[in-house]
Amino acid sequence: MLRWTFLMNASRSLVKKTETAGVEKGAWLFSTLNLKLMRNGHIQSIHIATEAKAPTFAVHSVKAIPGVGLDGDRYATRQGTFFKPEPDYELTLIEAEALEALLKDYSVTLLPGDARRNLVTRGVPLNHLVGRDFKVGDVKIRGIRLCEPCSHLQAMTQLPVIRGLRHRGGLRAQILSGGNIRVGDEVVVED
Repeated sequence: MLRWTFLMNASRSLVKKTETAGVEKGAWLFSTLNLKLMRNGHIQSIHIATEAKAPTFAVHSVKAIPGVGLDGDRYATRQGTFFKPEPDYELTLIEAEALEALLKDYSVTLLPGDARRNLVTRGVPLNHLVGRDFKVGDVKIRGIRLCEPCSHLQAMTQLPVIRGLRHRGGLRAQILSGGNIRVGDEVVVED
């Protein structure tokens, strides 16, 4: 109860400050509070596919290569369905909580690998990482844009996922420094 009271008092203070600064209070407030409350998460699973439309498979660790992607993944070998030589095609992430909400809210079971995102995270709000740098283990990453669900994902899974994953379909990211990413690695948002 004490923690909730503190958060409510802190949020009231932030709302007053943002109202006087002319900032849209809802977006700023919840973005700030979410990053403070859910600062660090971890990698729950890693998935790659060797070619476009091939099933993904889970790996315990993978080498992240700046300007390329994940070693052995379809986008690193330039064979992904939507491949473009742009940074936002190097790495994709999705929250485990988004997959759980898809089941709870829409009764759709989507296994982590079937989401066709490379990294499944837990405990970090990925939408708030657009335009921010963060680390997964020792690998530095930059969030580029949301990875919204599309008709290709829906066709691949044969599940009605577009509506349930809208605005929570994950994050497209750029690999800034190389290294290995492992299941269990901490996701740390840089200040």
